[in-house]
Amino acid sequence: MAVKELNAIVSQRIEVTPGLIKLRVIPEGWELPDFKPGQYCVLGLPGSASRCPSTDPEEKTPDPDKIIMRAYSVASSSVAKKYIEFYIGLIRSGSLTPRLLNLKPGDKLWMGSKFKGMFTLSEVPSEFNVVLAATGTGVAPYMSMIRTELAKGVRHRFAVIHGACHSSDLGYNDELTTLASANNNFTYIPILSLAHEEVAPWNGHEGFVQKLWIDGTLEKAWGLKPTPENTHVFLCGNPLMIKPMTEILEKEGFKKHSKKESGQIHTEQYFVKLS
Repeated sequence: MAVKELNAIVSQRIEVTPGLIKLRVIPEGWELPDFKPGQYCVLGLPGSASRCPSTDPEEKTPDPDKIIMRAYSVASSSVAKKYIEFYIGLIRSGSLTPRLLNLKPGDKLWMGSKFKGMFTLSEVPSEFNVVLAATGTGVAPYMSMIRTELAKGVRHRFAVIHGACHSSDLGYNDELTTLASANNNFTYIPILSLAHEEVAPWNGHEGFVQKLWIDGTLEKAWGLKPTPENTHVFLCGNPLMIKPMTEILEKEGFKKHSKKESGQIHTEQYFVKLS
């Protein structure tokens, strides 16, 4: 794919940490299609695009005239389509993220016009509660879901559980905290795996995402035990979170959801898509 086919522009770049950004992108000369919260699209940059500092050397120099493409979940609302927001973490040895993190407002890139993926709320009956558990940038599709769905008020309860190493990695902490304060049917529970490294004392939960399920933290917050009869659980992020969480849920009677068979466990292994 030639460089001349770049079809989108960076409208805003928000740095969360030096290796973590929110990138807002608008199409150039075409209209954004409809999409479902939780879906992803493809971003791309030519091999000639510069990389951000402090990254690992590339093992093989890419073709400068070809577009490096990867899939990224959309974090913005599917209703207010002023821009498409992506939540991107740097992979130092990667081909694309070092280039994406070097972008500035006004820079061009390639964005696919088709949004794909089954990691959505479409097949979750409205009477079910929804738990959205993530690690790192895996919270991105949940932001699209929450920003789109929460205002509708059709679910009994929503919960976002976000695991990160440090508090600075909780890129949507302020927004989610505010939403939780303003909505009785929404719960937000952040948890840090390296809380002991915080500069200021961390007064929240410490450990891994699965701890919050095992010790009943969510059950206490809801005043209700999540079961396969009342709750669907979404898992997005590191396989080291998804695997144990899936095992815990299956022991409690939850089943994996697939094209062939309906279930209450929906998974998206984020690390597969990124580089």
